[in-house]
This record gives sequence, C-alpha cells and structure tokens, in this order.
Amino acid sequence: MPVKILVVDDEPDIRDVIKLSLAEENYETIEAQDGEEALRAIQQKSPDLVLLDYRIPKIDGQEVCRRVKKDILLRHLPIIMVTGSGDLNDKVGGIDAGADDYIVKPFEPKELLARIRMILRRTENDLEANPLTRLPGNVSILKEFTRQIESKSIFAVCYLDLDKFKAYNDKYGFEHGDEVIRETARIMLRSIQEFGNPEDFIGHVGGDDFIIVTKPGNVDALCQKIIADFEEKVPSFYSQSDRKQKYIVACDRKGNEQKIPLLSISIGVVSNESRKIEHVAQIGELGAELKEYAKRLERSNYIKDKRAADR
Repeated sequence: MPVKILVVDDEPDIRDVIKLSLAEENYETIEAQDGEEALRAIQQKSPDLVLLDYRIPKIDGQEVCRRVKKDILLRHLPIIMVTGSGDLNDKVGGIDAGADDYIVKPFEPKELLARIRMILRRTENDLEANPLTRLPGNVSILKEFTRQIESKSIFAVCYLDLDKFKAYNDKYGFEHGDEVIRETARIMLRSIQEFGNPEDFIGHVGGDDFIIVTKPGNVDALCQKIIADFEEKVPSFYSQSDRKQKYIVACDRKGNEQKIPLLSISIGVVSNESRKIEHVAQIGELGAELKEYAKRLERSNYIKDKRAADR
C-alpha cells in the first residue's frame, strides 16, 4: 500500500506544489485546509505522516500537533511542522507541541522528500505496529507470549473481539468501522491505566481482534471496566433510529433480512495460574475457544479458563 501523507495548508497553490513533489515518490496525498479538517482527516483517513503548516485557520498547527500527541493511539504519528522563514517562535512552538521535525518555507522539494524519508524510516524502526491503532502487531505479540513463557511468569492473556462487527461495517462503512476499532483500543488502554500494571501489554492482532497480557489478579476488574465502558459507548456509534430500536437490519448470506443486535465485546481469558502453558500455540488455541464461548452469551461478556490441567 502507498504511504499516505496528510498535507495541511490553507493555501491551495502550496498544497498543489507539495502534492506534485510527493507524487515523485508515489506517496498518496490527503489534503486539509484548516485545523478542524486536519483532525478529522487524521481520525478518519489514518495517514502515515502529517505535513502541517504552523499558521492555519480555526485550530493552529501547534494546537493540532498537541492534540495528536496527547492521543494514546495517535502519539506515534509523525508530524513535520512547516514554519515561516526565520520565525524562531514557530519552530520552538512546533517542537514544544511534539512535532518530530520542521521545515522552513520556502523549501526545496528534494529537502522535503529527504526529511519525509528520514522520519518514515525512524518511525518504522521504532514501532512495529498495526497501522490503524498504532498498537503493537503480531510480531510483538508473539515475542511477548514467548517472553512470558520463558520467564516462567504467572500471566493471563485476554483475547478480545467485537460481536456483529461485519454487519456494522457493511451498513455504516469502513471509516465508521475503523473509528469503532480505534475507540475500542482507547477503552482498553484507559482500563489498563486504571486497573492494570505498568508492565501490562496490549496488542492489535488485526481487524477487531485484540489481546491484553496482564496478571490473573487484574482480570476481573479489567474485563468489567472494558465491558462497562464499551457498552456505554456503543450507542454513539449508531444513528438515532438504530439506537432507539437497538438493532440494525442486515442480510445474511442467503439474502434474508435479519435483525442484528448492536455491537458488543467478547473476552476469553487464558492463564497459566492453574494449568501449565509451554508454547505459544496453546495460548492461541485456548483463547479462541474461550472467546467463542463468550460470544454465545448475551451482550458483552468475559469467560475465564477455570479448568485445571496437569502441571
């Protein structure tokens, strides 16, 4: 997939010049002309990098940058601040707001492309992550499972995914679906901050599937918090009419209309507290089994593996 770069500037001519420069490297360009539009594009389009003019209408570049860097899912998104020639305050303001680099107008296209390449390389090296949520992806998840097993720690792995998500995606579209996934990740992160440990791990397997690695003693409070916050948030994902009737109408594979309940979340919890876990595959198999069982229950739920095995 091509690298997506969001260009934020209120002057159409400047956006056009930058767009031509980016085309030389086959970058895909997204455009915004003010701070409000920029923040919407960042949430909805998931750019890989933002080229952000310091002085833009509605919300200035410094404040846009500050808001992005405060968001736990977006803070790794690289931002290059574009400042006026010789304006030291703009440069300092951009860096203080968390910008990863800055470039001064007028700039040479070659310099701009070099800075973009440098920032993208640095970001790729720093973070193996899911592009949608910026959470660690499958490589990091497997490493964490292996680390837990080899260190002989007592641990719990929560497997989480969303119920009825495909029907939601089909009706509301991928952009709304992506925002549901990002909001789910935010709920999980906030719950860990409140009820987890500093060393807890959260990963994004892909799609609407996540994992959390924590301690068995945290599981009940953590799962209950995630479920409560998710259930509270769910109605906001729907139109007023769908909220009121508490279902959407969708077709099954045979084309028959069905009433599909609102989104819910299912969590299966695997632990080595009562059974011996010796390899990564065991965690995945048990997690999938428990999660499927949780899905058979009404609304959001979590299931812990309480079966003992030979130790």
